[in-house]
Amino acid sequence: MNHAPTHSPHPGASHGHHHEHALDGQAEILDLDADVLAEHTASITAWLPLQTDPRHIADLGCGTGAGTFALLDRFPDAHVTAVDASVEHLQRLRTKACALGVQERIRTVQADLDETAWPDLGSPDLVWASASMHHMAHPDRALRAVHDALVPGGLFAVVELAGHPRFLPENAPEGRPGLEERVHAAADRRQAEHLPHRGADWGPMLTAAGFTVEGERTIAVHLDGTRGEAIGRYATGVLQRIRGVIADRLFPEDLAALDQLLDTGSPHSILRRDDLTVRTERTVWAARRN
Repeated sequence: MNHAPTHSPHPGASHGHHHEHALDGQAEILDLDADVLAEHTASITAWLPLQTDPRHIADLGCGTGAGTFALLDRFPDAHVTAVDASVEHLQRLRTKACALGVQERIRTVQADLDETAWPDLGSPDLVWASASMHHMAHPDRALRAVHDALVPGGLFAVVELAGHPRFLPENAPEGRPGLEERVHAAADRRQAEHLPHRGADWGPMLTAAGFTVEGERTIAVHLDGTRGEAIGRYATGVLQRIRGVIADRLFPEDLAALDQLLDTGSPHSILRRDDLTVRTERTVWAARRN
Protein backbone atom coordinates (compact mmCIF):
# COMPACT_ATOMS: atom_id res chain seq x y z
CA MET A 1 0.00 0.00 0.00
CA ASN A 2 1.43 1.81 0.46
CA HIS A 3 -0.52 4.77 1.36
CA ALA A 4 1.71 6.73 3.66
CA PRO A 5 -0.03 9.41 5.71
CA THR A 6 0.35 13.11 5.29
CA HIS A 7 3.66 14.50 4.14
CA SER A 8 5.42 11.21 4.53
CA PRO A 9 8.50 10.46 2.47
CA HIS A 10 7.14 9.42 -0.88
CA PRO A 11 7.94 6.13 -2.54
CA GLY A 12 9.61 7.71 -5.54
CA ALA A 13 11.97 10.17 -3.94
CA SER A 14 15.16 10.34 -1.98
CA HIS A 15 14.79 10.09 1.77
CA GLY A 16 18.14 11.58 2.63
CA HIS A 17 16.67 14.66 4.28
CA HIS A 18 14.31 12.78 6.58
CA HIS A 19 15.25 11.83 10.12
CA GLU A 20 15.60 8.16 10.90
CA HIS A 21 12.89 8.26 13.57
CA ALA A 22 10.45 9.70 11.03
CA LEU A 23 11.15 6.77 8.74
CA ASP A 24 10.75 4.35 11.61
CA GLY A 25 7.39 5.92 12.42
CA GLN A 26 6.27 5.68 8.82
CA ALA A 27 7.44 2.08 8.55
CA GLU A 28 5.38 1.11 11.59
CA ILE A 29 2.29 2.75 10.09
CA LEU A 30 2.86 0.95 6.78
CA ASP A 31 3.12 -2.35 8.64
CA LEU A 32 -0.10 -1.63 10.55
CA ASP A 33 -1.75 -0.55 7.31
CA ALA A 34 -0.81 -3.88 5.74
CA ASP A 35 -2.25 -5.74 8.73
CA VAL A 36 -5.49 -3.78 9.07
CA LEU A 37 -6.29 -3.67 5.33
CA ALA A 38 -4.99 -7.14 4.40
CA GLU A 39 -8.33 -8.59 3.33
CA HIS A 40 -9.09 -5.58 1.13
CA THR A 41 -5.69 -5.87 -0.54
CA ALA A 42 -6.37 -9.56 -1.16
CA SER A 43 -9.74 -8.73 -2.71
CA ILE A 44 -8.03 -6.34 -5.12
CA THR A 45 -5.40 -8.87 -6.20
CA ALA A 46 -8.18 -11.43 -6.73
CA TRP A 47 -10.17 -8.97 -8.89
CA LEU A 48 -7.38 -8.10 -11.34
CA PRO A 49 -8.40 -8.99 -14.92
CA LEU A 50 -5.37 -11.14 -15.68
CA GLN A 51 -5.22 -13.35 -18.76
CA THR A 52 -2.68 -15.69 -17.11
CA ASP A 53 -1.05 -15.73 -13.71
CA PRO A 54 1.93 -13.37 -13.71
CA ARG A 55 5.43 -14.78 -13.31
CA HIS A 56 7.31 -11.49 -12.86
CA ILE A 57 5.74 -8.63 -10.88
CA ALA A 58 7.12 -5.15 -10.18
CA ASP A 59 5.87 -3.36 -7.04
CA LEU A 60 6.54 0.37 -7.41
CA GLY A 61 6.78 2.33 -4.17
CA CYS A 62 6.62 -0.94 -2.24
CA GLY A 63 7.17 0.57 1.22
CA THR A 64 7.60 -2.21 3.75
CA GLY A 65 5.98 -4.79 1.48
CA ALA A 66 2.19 -4.83 1.95
CA GLY A 67 1.58 -5.29 -1.77
CA THR A 68 4.67 -7.41 -2.33
CA PHE A 69 3.62 -10.09 0.15
CA ALA A 70 -0.04 -9.99 -0.91
CA LEU A 71 1.03 -10.59 -4.51
CA LEU A 72 3.43 -13.38 -3.58
CA ASP A 73 0.61 -15.03 -1.65
CA ARG A 74 -1.87 -14.62 -4.51
CA PHE A 75 0.57 -15.84 -7.19
CA PRO A 76 2.74 -18.61 -5.71
CA ASP A 77 4.81 -19.05 -8.89
CA ALA A 78 5.68 -15.36 -9.23
CA HIS A 79 8.77 -13.36 -8.36
CA VAL A 80 8.57 -9.69 -7.34
CA THR A 81 10.93 -6.79 -8.03
CA ALA A 82 10.19 -4.43 -5.11
CA VAL A 83 11.17 -0.80 -5.74
CA ASP A 84 11.32 2.01 -3.19
CA ALA A 85 13.44 5.07 -2.46
CA SER A 86 13.88 4.18 1.21
CA VAL A 87 16.79 1.90 2.08
CA GLU A 88 15.21 1.41 5.51
CA HIS A 89 11.88 0.27 4.09
CA LEU A 90 13.57 -2.17 1.73
CA GLN A 91 15.64 -3.60 4.59
CA ARG A 92 12.47 -4.09 6.61
CA LEU A 93 10.87 -5.81 3.63
CA ARG A 94 13.85 -8.16 3.24
CA THR A 95 13.75 -9.03 6.95
CA LYS A 96 10.07 -9.94 6.63
CA ALA A 97 10.78 -11.96 3.48
CA CYS A 98 13.39 -14.01 5.33
CA ALA A 99 11.01 -14.62 8.23
CA LEU A 100 8.37 -15.84 5.76
CA GLY A 101 10.86 -17.92 3.78
CA VAL A 102 10.19 -16.11 0.49
CA GLN A 103 13.45 -14.15 0.15
CA GLU A 104 14.38 -16.11 -3.00
CA ARG A 105 11.27 -14.75 -4.71
CA ILE A 106 12.03 -11.07 -4.10
CA ARG A 107 14.55 -8.67 -5.60
CA THR A 108 14.72 -5.24 -3.96
CA VAL A 109 15.74 -2.13 -5.89
CA GLN A 110 16.45 1.23 -4.25
CA ALA A 111 15.54 3.94 -6.76
CA ASP A 112 13.98 7.38 -7.15
CA LEU A 113 11.20 6.90 -9.70
CA ASP A 114 11.05 10.63 -10.35
CA GLU A 115 14.48 10.44 -11.95
CA THR A 116 14.55 10.43 -15.74
CA ALA A 117 16.53 7.18 -15.82
CA TRP A 118 14.51 4.36 -14.30
CA PRO A 119 16.00 1.18 -12.86
CA ASP A 120 15.92 -1.98 -14.94
CA LEU A 121 12.69 -3.71 -13.93
CA GLY A 122 13.28 -6.63 -16.25
CA SER A 123 10.15 -7.54 -18.24
CA PRO A 124 7.27 -7.70 -15.77
CA ASP A 125 3.87 -9.01 -16.82
CA LEU A 126 2.21 -7.24 -13.88
CA VAL A 127 3.15 -3.86 -12.38
CA TRP A 128 1.55 -2.87 -9.07
CA ALA A 129 1.58 0.70 -7.71
CA SER A 130 -0.36 1.19 -4.48
CA ALA A 131 -0.61 4.75 -3.14
CA SER A 132 2.62 5.65 -4.90
CA MET A 133 1.65 7.23 -8.22
CA HIS A 134 0.18 10.37 -6.63
CA HIS A 135 3.59 11.07 -5.11
CA MET A 136 5.24 11.34 -8.53
CA ALA A 137 6.27 14.81 -9.64
CA HIS A 138 5.96 13.68 -13.27
CA PRO A 139 3.31 10.94 -13.32
CA ASP A 140 2.86 11.09 -17.10
CA ARG A 141 6.54 10.23 -17.54
CA ALA A 142 6.26 7.45 -14.96
CA LEU A 143 3.20 5.98 -16.70
CA ARG A 144 5.06 5.86 -20.01
CA ALA A 145 8.03 4.20 -18.31
CA VAL A 146 5.73 1.51 -16.89
CA HIS A 147 4.14 1.03 -20.33
CA ASP A 148 7.56 0.52 -21.90
CA ALA A 149 8.69 -1.91 -19.17
CA LEU A 150 5.64 -4.17 -19.32
CA VAL A 151 5.55 -7.11 -21.71
CA PRO A 152 2.90 -6.78 -24.45
CA GLY A 153 -0.42 -7.80 -22.92
CA GLY A 154 0.90 -7.08 -19.42
CA LEU A 155 -1.24 -5.40 -16.78
CA PHE A 156 -0.67 -2.26 -14.70
CA ALA A 157 -2.65 -1.97 -11.45
CA VAL A 158 -2.86 1.52 -9.91
CA VAL A 159 -4.37 1.52 -6.41
CA GLU A 160 -5.14 4.75 -4.57
CA LEU A 161 -6.82 5.69 -1.29
CA ALA A 162 -9.53 8.34 -1.10
CA GLY A 163 -7.65 10.49 1.37
CA HIS A 164 -6.69 9.53 4.91
CA PRO A 165 -8.69 6.94 6.81
CA ARG A 166 -11.20 8.19 9.39
CA PHE A 167 -11.28 6.56 12.81
CA LEU A 168 -13.41 8.54 15.28
CA PRO A 169 -17.20 8.97 15.54
CA GLU A 170 -18.49 12.33 14.28
CA ASN A 171 -19.42 13.44 17.81
CA ALA A 172 -15.92 12.81 19.18
CA PRO A 173 -14.13 13.87 21.21
CA GLU A 174 -16.32 15.21 23.95
CA GLY A 175 -16.07 18.98 23.99
CA ARG A 176 -14.66 19.24 20.41
CA PRO A 177 -17.04 17.19 18.22
CA GLY A 178 -16.04 16.96 14.57
CA LEU A 179 -12.36 17.34 15.43
CA GLU A 180 -11.18 14.64 13.06
CA GLU A 181 -12.91 16.20 10.04
CA ARG A 182 -11.28 19.56 10.81
CA VAL A 183 -7.89 17.86 11.15
CA HIS A 184 -8.36 16.08 7.82
CA ALA A 185 -9.55 19.26 6.11
CA ALA A 186 -6.34 21.02 7.18
CA ALA A 187 -4.29 18.02 6.01
CA ASP A 188 -6.08 17.97 2.65
CA ARG A 189 -5.34 21.66 2.10
CA ARG A 190 -1.71 21.08 2.98
CA GLN A 191 -1.39 18.08 0.70
CA ALA A 192 -3.06 19.88 -2.20
CA GLU A 193 -0.10 22.24 -2.14
CA HIS A 194 2.49 19.43 -2.24
CA LEU A 195 0.73 16.50 -3.94
CA PRO A 196 -1.42 17.88 -6.77
CA HIS A 197 -2.14 14.40 -8.19
CA ARG A 198 -3.64 13.00 -4.99
CA GLY A 199 -7.25 12.05 -5.68
CA ALA A 200 -6.72 12.13 -9.45
CA ASP A 201 -8.69 10.07 -11.95
CA TRP A 202 -5.94 7.87 -13.35
CA GLY A 203 -8.06 6.48 -16.18
CA PRO A 204 -7.50 9.29 -18.71
CA MET A 205 -3.80 9.51 -17.82
CA LEU A 206 -3.36 5.77 -18.34
CA THR A 207 -5.11 6.02 -21.71
CA ALA A 208 -2.90 8.95 -22.72
CA ALA A 209 0.18 6.85 -21.85
CA GLY A 210 -0.92 4.14 -24.30
CA PHE A 211 -2.76 1.76 -21.98
CA THR A 212 -6.22 0.29 -22.43
CA VAL A 213 -8.12 0.62 -19.16
CA GLU A 214 -9.91 -2.70 -18.68
CA GLY A 215 -11.45 -2.13 -15.28
CA GLU A 216 -11.96 0.33 -12.46
CA ARG A 217 -13.28 -0.62 -9.04
CA THR A 218 -13.83 1.25 -5.78
CA ILE A 219 -13.82 -0.74 -2.56
CA ALA A 220 -15.36 0.74 0.56
CA VAL A 221 -13.43 -0.01 3.74
CA HIS A 222 -15.35 -0.01 7.03
CA LEU A 223 -13.74 -1.97 9.84
CA ASP A 224 -14.84 -1.74 13.43
CA GLY A 225 -12.41 -1.42 16.30
CA THR A 226 -13.29 -4.76 17.83
CA ARG A 227 -10.98 -6.32 15.25
CA GLY A 228 -7.99 -5.73 17.49
CA GLU A 229 -5.80 -3.17 19.17
CA ALA A 230 -3.89 -2.70 15.89
CA ILE A 231 -6.62 -0.25 14.82
CA GLY A 232 -5.94 1.93 17.86
CA ARG A 233 -2.21 1.96 17.13
CA TYR A 234 -2.92 2.60 13.45
CA ALA A 235 -5.20 5.55 14.27
CA THR A 236 -2.65 6.98 16.72
CA GLY A 237 0.18 6.68 14.19
CA VAL A 238 -1.75 8.24 11.32
CA LEU A 239 -3.07 11.16 13.37
CA GLN A 240 0.35 11.72 15.00
CA ARG A 241 1.97 12.12 11.59
CA ILE A 242 -0.83 14.41 10.40
CA ARG A 243 -0.41 16.52 13.55
CA GLY A 244 3.26 16.96 12.73
CA VAL A 245 2.49 18.96 9.61
CA ILE A 246 -0.79 20.77 10.36
CA ALA A 247 -0.41 21.81 14.01
CA ASP A 248 0.07 25.43 12.95
CA ARG A 249 -3.24 25.33 11.03
CA LEU A 250 -5.46 24.23 13.93
CA PHE A 251 -7.30 26.30 16.50
CA PRO A 252 -5.55 26.01 19.88
CA GLU A 253 -8.59 24.20 21.32
CA ASP A 254 -8.50 21.63 18.51
CA LEU A 255 -4.77 21.10 18.91
CA ALA A 256 -5.18 20.56 22.66
CA ALA A 257 -7.98 18.04 22.07
CA LEU A 258 -5.91 16.23 19.44
CA ASP A 259 -2.95 16.05 21.80
CA GLN A 260 -5.17 14.48 24.46
CA LEU A 261 -6.21 11.80 21.98
CA LEU A 262 -2.58 11.15 21.03
CA ASP A 263 -1.31 11.02 24.62
CA THR A 264 -1.10 7.27 25.21
CA GLY A 265 -1.05 7.85 28.97
CA SER A 266 -4.19 9.98 28.99
CA PRO A 267 -7.60 8.59 29.97
CA HIS A 268 -8.80 10.24 26.73
CA SER A 269 -6.23 8.40 24.59
CA ILE A 270 -7.40 6.89 21.30
CA LEU A 271 -6.00 3.59 22.58
CA ARG A 272 -8.63 3.57 25.35
CA ARG A 273 -11.61 4.12 23.04
CA ASP A 274 -13.94 1.27 22.14
CA ASP A 275 -15.76 3.11 19.33
CA LEU A 276 -13.02 3.28 16.69
CA THR A 277 -13.58 2.28 13.07
CA VAL A 278 -11.45 2.44 9.93
CA ARG A 279 -13.35 4.20 7.15
CA THR A 280 -11.94 4.92 3.72
CA GLU A 281 -12.16 3.90 0.07
CA ARG A 282 -9.63 2.35 -2.27
CA THR A 283 -9.90 2.66 -6.04
CA VAL A 284 -8.02 0.41 -8.43
CA TRP A 285 -7.49 0.93 -12.14
CA ALA A 286 -6.42 -2.08 -14.23
CA ALA A 287 -4.77 -1.06 -17.50
CA ARG A 288 -3.29 -3.29 -20.20
CA ARG A 289 -0.37 -2.67 -22.50
CA ASN A 290 -1.56 -3.58 -25.98
